[in-house]
Amino acid sequence: MERIPVEKAIHMRKISHPNWIYDVLGLVWKLFVYPKYHVHYTFKKDFRKVEGPFFFISNHASRLDYIFVGAPLLPLKMNFVAGYNEFHRSHLSLVFKLLRVIPKKNFTADLYTIKEISRVIRSGHGVCIFPEGMSSISGANQPVALGTGKLFKHHMVPVYYSVIRGGYLTSPKYNLRDRAGYVEVEYDQLFTVEDLERMSPAEIEAKINSALYHDDYAWNKIHKHRYDIGENGAEDLEDLLFWCPRCGRQHTMKASGNTIFCTECGNGARLLDTYELVPFDESCVIPETQTAWFQMERELIRKEVQQENFVLEEKVQLGMLPEFELLKNQATSRIVGSGTLRLDRTGLSYSGTKDGEPFAFHLGSTALPTYGMCTDLSRFYTFVNGEFMEFYPENRVVEKFFLATEELHRLNGGKWKDFDFSQSAN
Repeated sequence: MERIPVEKAIHMRKISHPNWIYDVLGLVWKLFVYPKYHVHYTFKKDFRKVEGPFFFISNHASRLDYIFVGAPLLPLKMNFVAGYNEFHRSHLSLVFKLLRVIPKKNFTADLYTIKEISRVIRSGHGVCIFPEGMSSISGANQPVALGTGKLFKHHMVPVYYSVIRGGYLTSPKYNLRDRAGYVEVEYDQLFTVEDLERMSPAEIEAKINSALYHDDYAWNKIHKHRYDIGENGAEDLEDLLFWCPRCGRQHTMKASGNTIFCTECGNGARLLDTYELVPFDESCVIPETQTAWFQMERELIRKEVQQENFVLEEKVQLGMLPEFELLKNQATSRIVGSGTLRLDRTGLSYSGTKDGEPFAFHLGSTALPTYGMCTDLSRFYTFVNGEFMEFYPENRVVEKFFLATEELHRLNGGKWKDFDFSQSAN
């Protein structure tokens, strides 16, 4: 009997509306997950009894967002859109199939996804999209993926949305360990059909960016909800906050227990269970929030990439998706080679091996707005000629690769821009 490749099996599916399994799982989540995270939800506009096709969008705070936003909308059911590579993981594959989730190759064109979204909309049902393309790295949003405005403009159906607050703090990207605490979700309508008719795709995306934007660290600095960070709440925080604001050195920060400090100058702070950073003493220089710290790093890297001789080079292992088997033990790829990953003003290059043979590729910076991240800041991925490729660097440089790639894309005239809320349409 001929074996069918996993990719072919995924793309053979014709996605239909979720059935009773969705209702059952939604009830289970409300009974057992919501109490743990103290999930509260409110409706500015209650659309749970809406009839006809629609889009639903939300900021993407954590890996549990489908639970946070889906269950309160029952009996309204939606087809969620999720990262294509996640369908290759054994612990998710069956659940995604049962819930009739639509796969999407993030940050690259995917004709199959467009066809299946259209199928659901034409059938008179709803589709849920997290338009940022992946869950937050910093605790705040990134701009929505290119093409979101065109998608909504093409289909001309109502668009509803939610803003998740506190979700990132239950499993921050630098350390995915669950941290019980407080999450709130607020629902409303973002666009009517008439809105979409009069707005351009760029205006639609600007309004989405403005409506969905949320910074969990700034929000909780005000509200001071407590999260179960345990004794190692800052573990791996240096993957995100790699630059010292006092001495200016990069990759000298070290996290230990609930503290983060610079190994060169001693600058540091203690992490509270509200996620506030308290400086060790008056000589320490600590930004107002982790998001502010992250944005200062972006400004630093933005200046670096403007140098003509800018180069970021790292030894990496190369991971890809097996052709016929699902990934087990929550793996995100199978190691198939190793080599050097190089980022410069022209784009991203890999030179090394794949399956025991020499292998290389180059992606121009205008075609590479950012990367995907399956789990934490230990690895990242992109698609090369439609193939998933994941990189495991020797050193803790993932966030710098992200920031430098995004800023090079913009410097070289790429279409994926940073936030400009002054352009949002009302």
